[in-house]
Amino acid sequence: MTSETHQVTDYAVQARGLTKTYGHDSTRVEALRGVDVAFARSRFTAIMGPSGSGKSTLMHCLAGLDNADAGEIIIGGKNLTELNDDQLTTMRREQIGFVFQSFNLVPTLNAKDNILLPLSLAGKKHDRSWFNVVIDALGLRDRLTHKPHELSGGQQQRVAVARALLTRPEVVFGDEPTGNLDSRTGAEVLSLMRTSTREMGQTIIMVTHDPAAASYADTVLLMKDGTLVGSLENPTVASVTEALASLAE
Repeated sequence: MTSETHQVTDYAVQARGLTKTYGHDSTRVEALRGVDVAFARSRFTAIMGPSGSGKSTLMHCLAGLDNADAGEIIIGGKNLTELNDDQLTTMRREQIGFVFQSFNLVPTLNAKDNILLPLSLAGKKHDRSWFNVVIDALGLRDRLTHKPHELSGGQQQRVAVARALLTRPEVVFGDEPTGNLDSRTGAEVLSLMRTSTREMGQTIIMVTHDPAAASYADTVLLMKDGTLVGSLENPTVASVTEALASLAE
């Protein structure tokens, strides 16, 4: 499949034969070992596993933030591994959303301008009706003129979620998105992310180490030693905790 080939699929993201190695000789680490995985549209998936399992490497490769040594990644009918740097930058800006642990907001911009930043950088106008849907769903209407330092951690993360959703991306990746939030605020953000899949049709892939966070997902994928070793449907805190314990044995 070439980067220009478009494909109608029930999957927002597909990866085939992904391998990734770090280091050489005695320091060589196989972070990904021929991973095959597909993520259904309009679903919230969490990726979990012990430290060094490859979960963060997998997400970074899927999101185009890191290059796999081999394999292919299909998002929106395009093969990320065949895109040049400019095409990949455009892809990340227009078809991939990101929500990170550290919020990554521009401190000199207010909430509205932070939300609109990806479209502004692309020289595109935003869809006002969709903008209104997103900010109302996230409860940000009365915070749009506030700068990040004037917002709570939860409000800053809601701004980051709104920014990720505004371009209607094929997929939103979350890297420990509630790691810097207290449990109550984290639960609110996770509920909003889950709502975005069920009411807005958004696809979300999240890496987390927290069973409570993973319990908000539709599916949990389990990793160990660079491979996928299992999955949980309709996860609960108890089922995720038990599964992680079994991986440590």
